[in-house]
Amino acid sequence: MTVLDTLADRAPQGFSAAPSAQSPRLLQLTLDAATVRAFLDATAEWPIQALEYKSMLRFRVAKILDDLCANTLKPWLADTLVDRATGGLLVTPEGLDEVAQADDMVKVATAVAHCIGRSNFDAMSGQYYARFVVKNVDESDSYLRQPHRVMELHNDGTFVEQDTDYVLMMKIDEQHMQGGNSLLLHLDDWAGLERFHAHPMACREMRWAAPPSKNVGKDVYHSVFDVDAEGRPVMSYIDQFVQPRDFEEGNWLCDLSESLESSEARLSVPVPIGSFLLLNNHFWLHGRDRFTPHPDLRRELMRQRGYFTQRQTLANPKNA
Repeated sequence: MTVLDTLADRAPQGFSAAPSAQSPRLLQLTLDAATVRAFLDATAEWPIQALEYKSMLRFRVAKILDDLCANTLKPWLADTLVDRATGGLLVTPEGLDEVAQADDMVKVATAVAHCIGRSNFDAMSGQYYARFVVKNVDESDSYLRQPHRVMELHNDGTFVEQDTDYVLMMKIDEQHMQGGNSLLLHLDDWAGLERFHAHPMACREMRWAAPPSKNVGKDVYHSVFDVDAEGRPVMSYIDQFVQPRDFEEGNWLCDLSESLESSEARLSVPVPIGSFLLLNNHFWLHGRDRFTPHPDLRRELMRQRGYFTQRQTLANPKNA
């Protein structure tokens, strides 16, 4: 039985789901306009600052959203995000499509994320989420804000000590934009998975170090590959922050990167303003295609990443 079959059995209210145009693994979840309006009315007393200061309120707004969906949203989200056959969503809250609604966008995304878990502290912003802008010219120390090159496929949270079970990426605004689609790859669709997972380097502990903008001063050590609770491969990898110790590691990592970037299974997904991707970070990799240069290019994004509290992917989660 698929998660869409489960959805049919539970008579969902306030939302709908279907396979996306890009892949049956990536589901399109639509929150009805009436549900979104009712949610924003019910949570109007709490500005975003209240959610920043009082983390318990993030779970309260999640409950309000789930209640408006007759308690069908939370269990379906929890099942879907750990389902290896899917594990990825493109979420569209109807009626949220202008930058003036940015705080409402963050509030809805927070509610959805806290139906499945809790967002980790984001050291880059000092909050449980981060908002950042991509412009035509940038002096960033990572590819996150550099628009004219591809940001290669990777997992989030590779340089922190907490488990990063999910990653949420919302588009708040964009101006004078061409290109820049999100790039996604499900591990089980990658032709190189068996070869690289079977290599001796796959389980070798490696050093991961973040640049200064991430505000993380401590290196962490872990392998590129691990296995989930059922023994299937999972990854924790980003080419920018891994620090190979020798010739063999460095060249194996280059081969790995080249295999990922050349995968025919890589998806190119446009994300409308107000929508967000919500992915199981252990078996989905994500990146971003390059933009066409424009002097007034601007894109504003919001990120949340955190750990599951309702279901688990890993056999021994650190945050359990």
